[in-house]
Amino acid sequence: MSKHLKSNVIPPSRQRETPRTGLTWIGQSMKRVEDPRILSGKGGYIDDVSVPGMAHAAMVSSPHAHARIIRIDTTKAKAVPGVIGVYTGEDMATVVEPCPSFASPPITQHAMSVGKVRHVGEVVAAVVAEDRYIAEDAADLIEVDWEVLPANVDLETSATATGDALLHPDDRDSNVALDESFSFGDVDQHFEQADHIIKRQLRWHRSSAQAIETCGVVAQFDPFKGGYTIHSNSNFYNFIPFVIGGALRVSPGELRIIPVLTGGSFGSKVFNHKIIILTAGLARLAGVPVKYIEDRLEHFTNSDSHGSDRLYDTELAVTEDGTFKSLRFTVMDDYGAYLQFGVGTHGNAMAQVTGPYRIESFGMRVLAVLTNKTQQGPYRGFGSEVTNWVMERMADAAAAELGRDPVELRLQNMIQPDQFPYMIPTGNIYDSGDFQKVLAEAQAMFDFDAWRDRAAALRAEGRCVGIGLATCMERSVYGPTEWWSLNNRETPGFTLTSTPEGITVRLDPSGKMFVTLNSPMVGNSPETVVAQILAERLTIAPEDIVFNYSDSQSGFNGVGPQGSRFTAMIAGACVSASIKLEEKLKRFGAHMLQRRPEDVELRDGKVAVKGLKDQEKAFGEIALTSSFFRLSFPDGEEFDSGIETTAVYDHPLSTDPAEDRSHLGIFYPIVGHICHIVAVEVDPGTGKVDILDYAAVHDNGTMVNPRTLAGQVWGGTANGIGTTLSEQFLYDADGQFTNPNFAEFAMPTANEMPRNFKLGHVETPSPFTEYGIKGGGEGGRLGAPSALTSAIEDALSDRGVKITSLPVTPPILRGLIRDAEQATTG
Repeated sequence: MSKHLKSNVIPPSRQRETPRTGLTWIGQSMKRVEDPRILSGKGGYIDDVSVPGMAHAAMVSSPHAHARIIRIDTTKAKAVPGVIGVYTGEDMATVVEPCPSFASPPITQHAMSVGKVRHVGEVVAAVVAEDRYIAEDAADLIEVDWEVLPANVDLETSATATGDALLHPDDRDSNVALDESFSFGDVDQHFEQADHIIKRQLRWHRSSAQAIETCGVVAQFDPFKGGYTIHSNSNFYNFIPFVIGGALRVSPGELRIIPVLTGGSFGSKVFNHKIIILTAGLARLAGVPVKYIEDRLEHFTNSDSHGSDRLYDTELAVTEDGTFKSLRFTVMDDYGAYLQFGVGTHGNAMAQVTGPYRIESFGMRVLAVLTNKTQQGPYRGFGSEVTNWVMERMADAAAAELGRDPVELRLQNMIQPDQFPYMIPTGNIYDSGDFQKVLAEAQAMFDFDAWRDRAAALRAEGRCVGIGLATCMERSVYGPTEWWSLNNRETPGFTLTSTPEGITVRLDPSGKMFVTLNSPMVGNSPETVVAQILAERLTIAPEDIVFNYSDSQSGFNGVGPQGSRFTAMIAGACVSASIKLEEKLKRFGAHMLQRRPEDVELRDGKVAVKGLKDQEKAFGEIALTSSFFRLSFPDGEEFDSGIETTAVYDHPLSTDPAEDRSHLGIFYPIVGHICHIVAVEVDPGTGKVDILDYAAVHDNGTMVNPRTLAGQVWGGTANGIGTTLSEQFLYDADGQFTNPNFAEFAMPTANEMPRNFKLGHVETPSPFTEYGIKGGGEGGRLGAPSALTSAIEDALSDRGVKITSLPVTPPILRGLIRDAEQATTG
């Protein structure tokens, strides 16, 4: 057990279903329940939603990165037949307030710009018309006069800007929105005593998920009740009324948010609150229901979902024998024009910042810098993918400077299996793990020693072949304190401390089980995993389970699929519901069988007498009798009609941060582990990278469905490959977004994926979650960039190339090769 635990208290485990072998449904690669309706075109996405009298909206966006709005002429647009209304930011401000912010203190952001724009693509006007074609044509006729202001695109220049170059002079007297330092443990002492201090400056550039479907909303305003009905493809819909009710000038109870099937999110649709406010405001102004679906350019430039964009100055304190003692860095983060999630992405990373290593202290200074770019938002990993990459870059750098084998150095510093639960310096814990086993399994799957020999032989022939390895953490099942724990202590902001998941289960007289979920389907497999867990716990056949989804007024307790949390959390709700249902089924069934409840058990969808095969009652018969024949049972509340329950499951293990932030509390404790190993070949003439072989081993605790988990790993790895090799949003000196399209923003296709991708699993169950389940939705992207970077650097090691920045596109890599050659030749 970690020595850090002596000064902190870990709440006792609330686990009821322990990990075990011999399960019937959990662990099976059952086909997805969701697929038939999706593949047959009957899923029901946001653009399929239509309501009576619905109009359509088109937006006018800023062509400038930073400018004052002098005049907006809407005369010509209003004259177009079929136009219902044309609206500017001033009009919008009569019906809505600024957007909510998790920053502390907040930075003002309007859903439609008022007086000033701060990035290319920011909305300045909108047209509501009978159809989208009319709306777009009319929008083209709106004329805007601008006063162009200095654009900030460089981190360091923006940090020192003054005067007209300030983005938010009314809120801040600097473009540095936040400058905070944190220290956990004896950082200074460890660095003073270090035999080696490994230093690197590392740069991670922005990109984003770009799901097939963009963000969309259908909003209706009820002028009589004063509330809204809103369809949205957000994956956080139950919290939205409480987040945006104030902005829409209604109480949360007057907002009905109806979820729809989401065509991919990867973080990009966590809230959608800006376009919900925008569309709802237009519906109120126009007096008709309004649909707005982002086009691809709008999604690129205005969706508030750009990924991390950071510059790290990093140091690792190491002893003579290679022991990692302390990690510290200063990070400047290019947040873009606003700060919607505050420094939440850094709070997220603090859950696993020291990786799988026994690092005793950690220090950080974070500067959140505002620039004239689209603001950051969640993207698969939410900041932890970056710190994984930083930690693994430092581990490789330490091995190189100490002349150590990078695998052996990692093994020397890894947390041991008997040290769990292990508390890292920031205060978060790692609940369980066997990192050494994961590494060994990956090496065996990859045939690591043979590949090392093969790569050496190929390099001797003049080919640039390399092997990279990364051992990274996959924190899961987040607690919400990550959003605000790094905020200013006096005004921490939105101090949310609950992230529950709820479920309603009803056994119908027909024999079917009707399940209502309080979280949407966003491309994951909620119905599949719930069917497997309920089938396991209640012995019902998965095909007898029917699914529905609540809206924000018919169900509340659900946070949804984000932060690799859903499967573990919904399992807790399923177990809670199953315990209640089992008790009632046994009570009713035992009475019908003229037995005591303790004499019966659940067996194959029936209540059966223990030890007897022919004395049983099917669940459907029990539900039918309970629902329609009340007089067949004794009086008393315990025999109230119907077999139904609602259950809510709270986070299994979380604590508040310390008041003085000497620790951040336990907030992301259910940790998986991943090891990715990859072989690549680099063409030094073109900079093109070919992936020759790839192995990934993930420990996600007890697997509910290996097939769906594999899909998450493959998809996340594809994200990580794109992040590493091709994806980067580019801005010129004037703040123009120069590649907001798929012709120039190069996402990987099937052709860029590894031809030989091997996936394995180690199961180290969590002692805190039901059945020992851990999350697994983000691991591919959390590991792939680190492994690929290491492999590329290894392939070019003979040429002296060092990789300190991502992505490494062919032109960038060719430049690094050329620079290294020139340095060698003088």
